Amino acid sequence: MRLSRRTLLAAGLTAPLAACSTPQRRGAGGPVEITFWSALRGSQQVVDAFNSSQNRIRVVFQQIPSGGQGGYAKLSNAARAGNAPDVATIEYPQVPGYAIDGVARDITDLVTDRVKQKLLPQALRLTTFDNRVFSVPLDVEPMVLHYRADLFAASGFEIPTTWDEFSDLAHTVKQRFPDKRLALFPTDGATQFACFAWQAGAQWFDTSGGTWRVSMTDDPTRKVAAYWQRLIDEDVVFRNAADSKQHDAQLGQDRILTRLSGAWDAGAQMRARPAQKGRWRIAPMPIWDRPVVGTHGGSTFAVTKDSRQPEAAMEFIEWQCTHPDALTARLKSGTSSQYPVAPALVEAGGKAFPGEYYGGQDIYRLFKQEADKIRDGWVWGPRMSATQRVMQDGFARAGAGEGTLADAVAEAQSGTMPDLKALGLSIEEGGR
Repeated sequence: MRLSRRTLLAAGLTAPLAACSTPQRRGAGGPVEITFWSALRGSQQVVDAFNSSQNRIRVVFQQIPSGGQGGYAKLSNAARAGNAPDVATIEYPQVPGYAIDGVARDITDLVTDRVKQKLLPQALRLTTFDNRVFSVPLDVEPMVLHYRADLFAASGFEIPTTWDEFSDLAHTVKQRFPDKRLALFPTDGATQFACFAWQAGAQWFDTSGGTWRVSMTDDPTRKVAAYWQRLIDEDVVFRNAADSKQHDAQLGQDRILTRLSGAWDAGAQMRARPAQKGRWRIAPMPIWDRPVVGTHGGSTFAVTKDSRQPEAAMEFIEWQCTHPDALTARLKSGTSSQYPVAPALVEAGGKAFPGEYYGGQDIYRLFKQEADKIRDGWVWGPRMSATQRVMQDGFARAGAGEGTLADAVAEAQSGTMPDLKALGLSIEEGGR
């Protein structure tokens, strides 16, 4: 059903589900069977732990590619064919689009107050539109500064706490070590750039007036674009794709001193570069004027429109998001460092994550501190995958000296408007 023009997503919200009840056994005493698709690492271990914890629900898991590598296309195609899984993992930026398309079911009546009270409110609001909930957050990933503690110590560098200090240090690194750089501007990093803008006070999308207002070129965003443009023009940061062999070489050859990314990246770094064990630490992200941050990464679980067992699906989702055994199973897989959206699980996360890689640092204590700084009120757009592609095409050109980052953001806004109009949404363009 088409989501309304006058509310955030629509008047035609999916029909409310029946009140949550105990899942019924299938057949003669057999468990209810639900399907679960996810690209998240450690999911098989989580499913195994859940299936072992009770005998009423059996989850059948399928590992799928990440969204950008075909996972979202697979989910959309399955939904069009009427055979989407009961539960699917959807990253925050894609939730509005899947809600509008009717793939993610309105689960407002399934998300109990008990569940809501266990979750970080800022994260739940990222999956709630017009007071209707369309997915349940699993993790929330404040952007942090990953840095090479050994290289900092050997050079006598201080950890930058502001973006001015970060810029000064970037120039110092290039002067002292011409083949090294403090950081990378990722030309495939639309979500990283969004986090920078989020922190600076930007509001790319706003639905508070019942209309989708698009302002991707507002003053805070222009400030961020100008900042990184200066660093690019002065050649004090690398500018290439983060997901590339070039960046792997930069990190592996000790040519880059920091990474700006979400909390989840601690686990990814540990898995990708085991030889750098003990050399990395994590610090708060540099700030502008206020001690706030945005999020980079993070996943949610949706019950799809095709689920025939929504109550069982929701029970599995609640267990994944709020039970310590679920987090422990995922972290002990050695592939994840997700920061749980349920604050009560932070202690379990700290105990389960192998801290030797970060020299014994309690990274979960730092993540908790930074998660509390997440600036509330951010809204992702209804077609972020397409928006990101346009923006990253512009970033790649800017990195090669053709055009600017500000041009790329303006092009992304212009490219977004036809998609929103095609959805039949009431829209307004601002910030230009």
